[in-house]
Amino acid sequence: MLELRNVDTYYGNIQALKSISIDINEGEIVTLIGANGAGKSTTLMTICGVTPPRNGEIYFMGTPIHKMATDKIVAMGLVQVPEGRRIFPGMSVLENLEMGTFLRRDKSEIQKDIDYAFDLFPILAQRRSQLGGTLSGGEQQMLAISRALMARPRVLLLDEPSLGLAPLIIKQIFEIIKKINQEQKTTVFLVEQNANQALKLADRGYVMENGRITLTDTAENLLDNEQVKEAYLGL
Repeated sequence: MLELRNVDTYYGNIQALKSISIDINEGEIVTLIGANGAGKSTTLMTICGVTPPRNGEIYFMGTPIHKMATDKIVAMGLVQVPEGRRIFPGMSVLENLEMGTFLRRDKSEIQKDIDYAFDLFPILAQRRSQLGGTLSGGEQQMLAISRALMARPRVLLLDEPSLGLAPLIIKQIFEIIKKINQEQKTTVFLVEQNANQALKLADRGYVMENGRITLTDTAENLLDNEQVKEAYLGL
């Protein structure tokens, strides 16, 4: 469904991604784990066209997207929840959700999706008129995920959804990600420093070090891998 082939990405003269290849099949949850600064967020930015690759190719449903504008990529069904939430703090919860529908033309279906988001996160329904900037960190993460769902993604790209959240909220967020995958048949590509949680959720995983993919396997095998245990699981 989504494929990166030998992708190189640069920031000026600094190479951030070094010939990485990743493939994600429809219906999967795939995670990319690695240390801070390994290039995980850059991978998502490259897929979305924010930092286009200098070399290599990216295909979505067989269509090359590596030279495509970001809004065209989103319209195709590749939608990112960025690191740090990036909600609109001066807009209400409901207005944030409506912003997620910006590229949609099926206006009659939008209310149905708002209702689904409120079913997933009942606290957001209670706070629908509250400004986004006044929500807690966990509530803002819920809003960021809900806003992305309003674009009806075929692939949901999640960048560090557990960052800065309490363990109980992290557990809730990861349960919802699994629910979205199962109920909406949404494919998920999850970038996470919390390797233990990510691998428990995912079907398969990739390990990134210094801009390179160094290991890939089923999530179950990566959880049992001694190298992964030592480097990322604290075992």
